[in-house]
Amino acid sequence: MAHQPPLTGLKVLEFAGLAPGPFAGLLLADAGASVLRIDRAVPGKTHTVGASPPISGDMLTRHKSSIAVDLKSPGGIAFIKELARHADIVIDPFRPGVLEKLGLGPDVLCAANPRLIFGRMTGFRRDGKYKDMAGHDINYLAAAGVLDLLGRKGERPTPPWNILGDFAGGGATLFQGVLLAVIARERTGKGQVVEANMVDGSSYLATYPRFALKTPFGDRGRGENLLDTGCPYYDTYETRDGKYMSVGALEPQFFKVLMQGLGLAGQGWEERRHDSECWPELRRVIDGAFKGKTRTEWEAVFDGTDACCVPVLSYHEMEGSAEREGDQRPPVTLRDTPLFAVRQDASDVSHGQGAGVEGGGYVGSPLAAGEGGEETLQQWFKWSKGREFDVQRGGLVWTGKSKL
Repeated sequence: MAHQPPLTGLKVLEFAGLAPGPFAGLLLADAGASVLRIDRAVPGKTHTVGASPPISGDMLTRHKSSIAVDLKSPGGIAFIKELARHADIVIDPFRPGVLEKLGLGPDVLCAANPRLIFGRMTGFRRDGKYKDMAGHDINYLAAAGVLDLLGRKGERPTPPWNILGDFAGGGATLFQGVLLAVIARERTGKGQVVEANMVDGSSYLATYPRFALKTPFGDRGRGENLLDTGCPYYDTYETRDGKYMSVGALEPQFFKVLMQGLGLAGQGWEERRHDSECWPELRRVIDGAFKGKTRTEWEAVFDGTDACCVPVLSYHEMEGSAEREGDQRPPVTLRDTPLFAVRQDASDVSHGQGAGVEGGGYVGSPLAAGEGGEETLQQWFKWSKGREFDVQRGGLVWTGKSKL
């Protein structure tokens, strides 16, 4: 029988922000932490009976709740300070100095709660050349040197959506730092400030290719190396029906199976595959072979083999398809304390635990400002409106004295 998720009992305050901060909060929530998002108060809309509160564009909201607070009002600031006195983790997604100007910086909140872990996310380094500038994922990858690695020969560097900077180098890296601080707190009894930025986070992820730049493995320039589309047997190929197959047959035994499946065995490519002078010709031969069959036909050839050749699937065709393994699952399986499930029919710990979420991981879950937050405050501290807090101009304000 599965036990509670590993972060059950942790109380997290997530100031509403853009993708990286909410993603760190999502990772914590999926692992069992109780995450309370702090949204902007809207008079007459939030925490107002009969009104329809605004819904933000944040889609990374599953397992979270929200409260709305006016951070320009003394009562709202007092409320956040009282919350932070009893929270485990704060996620600060703002540019440097924003919370400090409000009197909610780590110097204030951590002094009041020495066990507090104050997680901070920025795009550029806090002490770097671009620290006072606005930016987005593409800019952080560019400043980190990572963007220069991505793309085909002779073409411009290609940004990979905002996966590498915002989510891997940003939110997931902050999540890792927060977990390290949780572990350290078990030993020291104290929390600490955790600072992550997307420049250092994405550059750390690029450690191996950066090392490879000074070796024959990666010193030929963008799009000319073994793993960056320079090599013809590590690339994608179009099929007769306009779809694609992925090829990663690097080892000789795998390359041999690939050649057999493509009908190219016995032509000497097995012996010449390391000769980069032959790569353009080999690419033309492989390209021509793949265009001779549909993707489905190639799947019938390569499924169950060691050719390292599988179809390039789209999320559109994966959604709702058990055959395509389209069910979304937790990123890691904990056999005794599984994370929360994403799919709604979880039947094994590899699927996670619990009821899953509507949409099965293919549809974002909107969360209205103030939705579920008052219930969370009751669960956390037994606080209730009219006693410990009240509503002023659509935002919660502190009115009571904590007995915790």
